[in-house]
Amino acid sequence: MLVALAANLVIAAAKAIGGLAATSPALLSEAAHSVADSLNEVFLLAALRRSRRPADRRHPFGYGKERFFWSLLAAVGIFVMGGCFSFYQGVEALRNESEEHLSGYVAGLVVLGVALLAEGGSLLRALYQVRRQGGGLNDPALRTVIAEDGTAVVGVTLAMAGMALHMITGQVVWEASASLAIGVLLVYVAYRLGRDARDQLIGEAADPEASGRIRELLRAQPEIDSVEALLTMKTGLDTMLVAARVDLMPGLDSEQVEEVAVRIKRSIAHTFPEADQIFLDVTERGSPEAREAWESPAATGERGGA
Repeated sequence: MLVALAANLVIAAAKAIGGLAATSPALLSEAAHSVADSLNEVFLLAALRRSRRPADRRHPFGYGKERFFWSLLAAVGIFVMGGCFSFYQGVEALRNESEEHLSGYVAGLVVLGVALLAEGGSLLRALYQVRRQGGGLNDPALRTVIAEDGTAVVGVTLAMAGMALHMITGQVVWEASASLAIGVLLVYVAYRLGRDARDQLIGEAADPEASGRIRELLRAQPEIDSVEALLTMKTGLDTMLVAARVDLMPGLDSEQVEEVAVRIKRSIAHTFPEADQIFLDVTERGSPEAREAWESPAATGERGGA
């Protein structure tokens, strides 16, 4: 990731120098885009480090959600800033009648061509990784990488098209339109990534397939009469909380209930390694002794705590 960050900074500097030399709004917009990508990677590095801290008394469920917080900052602060700068460049290009230096556009197009190859290669690697994982996008980090690389490829293509049409026609409106389009693209990506981070911060449930499998696992236990409620919540990229309320079959004593609780918790933990917090409860249908045993520290602690 540090290599990718360094490459993005070099590309951003080359775009900025070329954009200033040619007074190209599209190239300057792409420079802002590359800076946004670079800062986003800085946020991602910070998030990876901080979200791996172990749970403590103040945060008993760990720091996994801190990554979503940094992702939200990256989406709102970085992408929106890049989008606003692109809007500004597009509007100024339409209003500004100053002399243009089209001779510098050749170098600018070369810079964009190199950037397109680099971003396209990164996007292909990310898509290949998705294919190796079975074609799903369950990893938020991988979704972010694909969003960044895909946005970069589209942005560079728009900038190249705007600059080329400006050179051919002599009309700056083409390049201004490219800058505005890049701005719209960045704001849209900011909205999508920000929305995903918001859902995860406020407590997003596990995917329906995982919840369904957990429910089926509970129903398959001979001692469980019915599953009254099942709640799940993602607490990090690869961790989740599972809480279930069940009705037990009548006739179980306290020791049997505790053994059932331990076995079910271990079964869930074995089948779903990401379930690092598992809580079980019974409804009032069970006897007071069974309920007391079920809710004892041995039966209701963390995963496998019995």
